[in-house]
Amino acid sequence: MPAWLRNLAPIVLLLCAVGVVLWRMPKVDLGHSEAFKRRRVMNWLPLGLTYAFLYFGRYNLSAIVSELDKAGLLTKTQFNELDGVGAWVYGIAFLINGPLTDRFGGRKTILIAAGASALCNAAMAVIMQRATSGAMQGPEVQRALLYANAANMYFQSFGAVSIVKVNAPWFHVRERGVLGGLFGILISLGLYFAYDWTLLLVKFGFAAAFWGPSVVLVLCVFVAAKYVRDTPSDAGFEDFDTADATSGQTGTMSVGSVLRKMFSQRVIWLIVAIEFCSGFLRQAVMKQYRPFAKAVGMDGSFVYQNWGMLLCVAGILGGVFAGFISDRVFGSRRGPVASVLYGGLLIGCVCAYFLLGSPLLGWSVVFMSLCVIGVHGMLSGTASMDFGGSKNAGVVTGVIDGFVYLGTGTQAFYYARSLPTGADAKVAANWGVWPSAMIPVAVVGLLLCALIWNAKPGKSSGAH
Repeated sequence: MPAWLRNLAPIVLLLCAVGVVLWRMPKVDLGHSEAFKRRRVMNWLPLGLTYAFLYFGRYNLSAIVSELDKAGLLTKTQFNELDGVGAWVYGIAFLINGPLTDRFGGRKTILIAAGASALCNAAMAVIMQRATSGAMQGPEVQRALLYANAANMYFQSFGAVSIVKVNAPWFHVRERGVLGGLFGILISLGLYFAYDWTLLLVKFGFAAAFWGPSVVLVLCVFVAAKYVRDTPSDAGFEDFDTADATSGQTGTMSVGSVLRKMFSQRVIWLIVAIEFCSGFLRQAVMKQYRPFAKAVGMDGSFVYQNWGMLLCVAGILGGVFAGFISDRVFGSRRGPVASVLYGGLLIGCVCAYFLLGSPLLGWSVVFMSLCVIGVHGMLSGTASMDFGGSKNAGVVTGVIDGFVYLGTGTQAFYYARSLPTGADAKVAANWGVWPSAMIPVAVVGLLLCALIWNAKPGKSSGAH
């Protein structure tokens, strides 16, 4: 059996199991017609897959950093610096792209994200072709990748705000816990595409790792344009009260008014602080584990060899767990779920510190991925809709997700300067700075999560 099919099989089986469980669970009855629910699936599924494939075109560079380092094209330190710039561009871009998404609608902006990312990936493919042929060398390659990756990250930042903006009018607050779980599943699938598919493509040359996502994203543009609609009324159904923070709001608000209203809520300040911590921890796990394992000679381990598949499985489990307990156990509150998952993150960080050099380290970081993807789905994917409301989802999601990537950039720059290099990197004990930096961040995140335990948008129920 081919390696890609062997890795895909457990993901498909898990998705089938999740589908059966969700199908058999008692439904939240809000009066939606069967026709509406079918059309809603045809709306969020292509939208969600487009978002997943944006990950394919975003994390493909980090998936092959060890191979690029070995080939002398980009060192791990150079990658972290490049990645830090890209992450901060992504985070700051939300200040522009959030309001644009609210103005033009998520359908248009997801098409912009996919189309422009396809072009940026094509540009990186050309850079790789020139680098491997000797037409570009050393600093010139790094500089070209820096600019192309920064441009890609700018347009990629439309992705998260677009998916939340489109989904907000289609889902009531009481349905959004499961939706947050689906958001986590989409992230997980995207990570599988990025890490495992990219490693298959790179066997055909470094350029193939970028041509592949470029072609897939072009196809996504056509599919999303055909099926995705911003609101139920755009698809021929009646709009309904989603009972979120903009329930009953008529007309539009200026960006300044939205931000003033948003930051007048204590819960928003807490969520953005939590998501800064989530951004740091999420990428500290996903982007630093494989370089660590490669450096210390653990690249033959099961976790290293199946990194994308295991991230996907962990993310699916984390997303479904978070969505289920949010809606079914905690009454659609997101704070308790985030607290439970942050507790798991802290345990994972402590275990990782003591397991450096042990094969068990890989399973510890997989567990941490499960926790942090669940948190991200609950807060960026769901709480942003609840507390921002469907009318202001772009701005609010942009600010919240922007802090995620400010955290991402912070970890990239920090680790670029603190992780061991050269011969020192071959000794596992020298990597103690990696998990030790995550522990205080996890502690802060857990304490902040406890402060939003009872937070919930105070709107009445509505039905369709």
